[in-house]
Amino acid sequence: MNTIVIKNYSRLKPTLFLLPSIFLVLIVVLLYQQDALSVDKYIQIQKNAFIFLNSKLALFPKTMFNLTQLGDEIVLISFLGIFIIYAPKMWECLISASLISCIICTSLKEIFSVPRPAAVFDHDRFVIIGKALTGHNSLPSGHSITVFTVLTVLLFAFMPQRLNYKILWCIFIIGAGLILVFTRVGVGAHYPLDVIIGGLIGYISGLLGVFINEKYPIWTWINNKRYYPIIILFFLFCCISLVNRLLDDHLIIFYLSLITLVISLYRIINVYVKK
Repeated sequence: MNTIVIKNYSRLKPTLFLLPSIFLVLIVVLLYQQDALSVDKYIQIQKNAFIFLNSKLALFPKTMFNLTQLGDEIVLISFLGIFIIYAPKMWECLISASLISCIICTSLKEIFSVPRPAAVFDHDRFVIIGKALTGHNSLPSGHSITVFTVLTVLLFAFMPQRLNYKILWCIFIIGAGLILVFTRVGVGAHYPLDVIIGGLIGYISGLLGVFINEKYPIWTWINNKRYYPIIILFFLFCCISLVNRLLDDHLIIFYLSLITLVISLYRIINVYVKK
């Protein structure tokens, strides 16, 4: 499996950055045409779309609240833990991509300082699922960046070679990503453009992680069983974090991610002991 991932990553071309970059430029141009490059106008032009989407998506509150947790990196990567054994190359790129996305996300939130919906609109105008977020850090959506960063690394790691399978695989990954990021609108945490821009940035971050790791393979120690104790400690930390979240919210997604992570942890310990 790791051989497939290595080959797939080696085939990637820089032209893959072109499409998301074009979309980001188009969004900026459209905002400029609407005179919406200021914070207030950015919010106002999305007000109706936000309230409409929020009202429709909030009809499924449990689904929204569970799925939106996958924007938390600890929850999402718990489902990918087993790949440390079978496809460590993917994890090497995932670490690089996650660090890049974290830097970009933190920087842009600080620069734009866009207030979240709950800080602007009356709470009786839309549905809030979970805790009401009122900070000035709406743009871009961090959950959306995380989702598409991870999914992009996954997308190209296991990209099929046959065209028809490749198309289906892309549709599945992108479709899953869009569903997950728009849960942020459903729970009342973000405006539509926040999650779209966040998704595009996440895609770019994922690609950057792959390309940087191809040139500077600093995480190759992950494939060395000698260093498995570091990974085991990290996964134990993730388990504790998930348990704490379960104590606060008994969500099925937390149970599933914890079970998956424990299975991965068991397999990694088993491999390490037999090394």
